[in-house]
Amino acid sequence: MEFNNLLEKIVQNGETHAKWLNTLSFMENAGARKISACEHPTKVDLIQLKHAAEEHRHAYYLKKQILKINPSICKNYENNELLAPVATRQYLHSLDIKACKYLQKAFQLTKEELKYAAYLFVTYAIEVRADELYPVYQEILTKTSSKIMVKSIILEEEGHLEEMINQLNEFSKNWESHAEIILNIEKELHEQWINAISEQVSKLRYA
Repeated sequence: MEFNNLLEKIVQNGETHAKWLNTLSFMENAGARKISACEHPTKVDLIQLKHAAEEHRHAYYLKKQILKINPSICKNYENNELLAPVATRQYLHSLDIKACKYLQKAFQLTKEELKYAAYLFVTYAIEVRADELYPVYQEILTKTSSKIMVKSIILEEEGHLEEMINQLNEFSKNWESHAEIILNIEKELHEQWINAISEQVSKLRYA
């Protein structure tokens, strides 16, 4: 199912829409936790702390949006409260593992250096994806006069992407060629995730 059509179908049904918001919240929370897990024991700069804090806030904001649909559902991240829970849980974890394998071969890094490199490249790939996903979602929310809004997230994700590019420029002069490989890994995982969600949503009956 084409992404726009998928989102249009998702927002038509309150429970499915709530699960979509919860799924995005889970992803933002997982991203924030991975950013924190990549921190050096002592060398943690302001930007990295800012990213972790803002991703956690996005997770909270998306979770709070669910209250506008139904306050009694999607209170946690249980499988029955997410769309395509297996693919959702594997997405970022698989990206992290595959990126680490590639970066280790490409740069021959120490354990701490690899953590930081993974933070840079994985976060960059996710920010590129967020820059595509959230505007499409907001467009459909606006078109359907939904009470849900993600405009504040869009603005912050744009800022994140710019900050990641600045950090990557400091990390390596040739970062773009390596980032392209990470982006291709992410694209494949993203397609698997969207296909799993499409499969679930296509089985739903709408009144």
